[in-house]
Amino acid sequence: MHAGAVSAVLDSACGYAAFSVMPPEAAVLTATYTINLLAPAAGQRFVMTGEVVRAGRTLVVCRGEATADGTKKPFAVMQSTLSAVYDRPGIKH
Repeated sequence: MHAGAVSAVLDSACGYAAFSVMPPEAAVLTATYTINLLAPAAGQRFVMTGEVVRAGRTLVVCRGEATADGTKKPFAVMQSTLSAVYDRPGIKH
């Protein structure tokens, strides 16, 4: 799998994790992320997970992990910082 696709899906996984701790009226916007590509993304099935490391009022730090074919060993890991966004035209929760 291409590194850009891995990054995009891990960003989404972290975004949904952050969204789970936001108030109902908030949208989520990624402020920054770092990805480490540890091995080639080879296989038939991939699992991307995101979890909240710490949630504040405005910023949420999340960790993402990508594994292939049911293995526990990640081929990519991500750390991201996401922001709560309120009342912005064009951005919906």
